[in-house]
Amino acid sequence: MLVEIWSDVVCPWCYVGKRRFEKALDRFEHASQVEVRWRSFELDPRAPFRRTGDMVGHLAAKYGLSHDQALRQVGHMDTMAAAEGIDMDLAATQPGNTFAAHRLIHLAYDKDAKTGAALKEALLHAYFVERVAISEPDELVKVAVSVGLDAGEAAELLDGDRFTDEVRADEQVASELGATGVPFFVFDRSFAVPGAQDPDTLLAVLRRAWRKGHPDIEVIGGDGPVCDGDSCDVAV
Repeated sequence: MLVEIWSDVVCPWCYVGKRRFEKALDRFEHASQVEVRWRSFELDPRAPFRRTGDMVGHLAAKYGLSHDQALRQVGHMDTMAAAEGIDMDLAATQPGNTFAAHRLIHLAYDKDAKTGAALKEALLHAYFVERVAISEPDELVKVAVSVGLDAGEAAELLDGDRFTDEVRADEQVASELGATGVPFFVFDRSFAVPGAQDPDTLLAVLRRAWRKGHPDIEVIGGDGPVCDGDSCDVAV
C-alpha cells in the first residue's frame, strides 16, 4: 500500500502530523507492506529567500492578530509539538523559501526511499528544533550530508534547477486531489485525510485502505469434491 504525504518543511502541523502518522503506522498490522512517499508542497511559493522580522510579528500581520494573540498561538503550537516529543520553539525559527529544500528531497529519493524519508525528517528537525535557516544553501548541504548525500552533488543541485519539474508535478497533483493545506495524507489514491489528525483516525484509514486493496474472498457453494495431497474424493 502506498501512502503519499504532501507537506512543507516549515509547516509545524506537518511535523506534528508526521509523528502522529508514525504512531498509527506502528500499530498497523501490515506496516511492513506500506510504502510512504513524501510529496512537495510550498505553503508560500512566493516567500522571499529569507523572511525579515520575527515569526510572531509575521503571524500577527498575516492574520490580523495582536502581538499577544499571535504569541499565544505560537505557544499553543509549541505545546502541541511537545506532546509529540518535538522540542519546538516556533518563535525562534528562521523562515524562508522552501523550493530548494523540496528539490533536495527529490534528489534524496533519487538515491533510495530510505534516504528520501531520512532527509525529510532531518530538514524538519533542523528547522524546528535546531532553528536552522534551511533556505540557505550551505545549511541545506549540511543537512543533506547528515543523511549520507554527497556534499558536492547537493551543492551542484542547489546551484541549478534540477528536480524543478518534479516539485511542480507534486504540487499540481496536490491541487488535482483537492489539497488546500498540509499535511495532506493520501492512501493508495483512494482515501485522503487533510490535516494532522490523531493516530486513531489515521490508523482507521490505514485499515480501511488496506481492506479496499486486499478484499476478503467470499467462498460460495459450500464444500465440493476436492483433491487434497495424494488423495482425491472419487466417490459417486
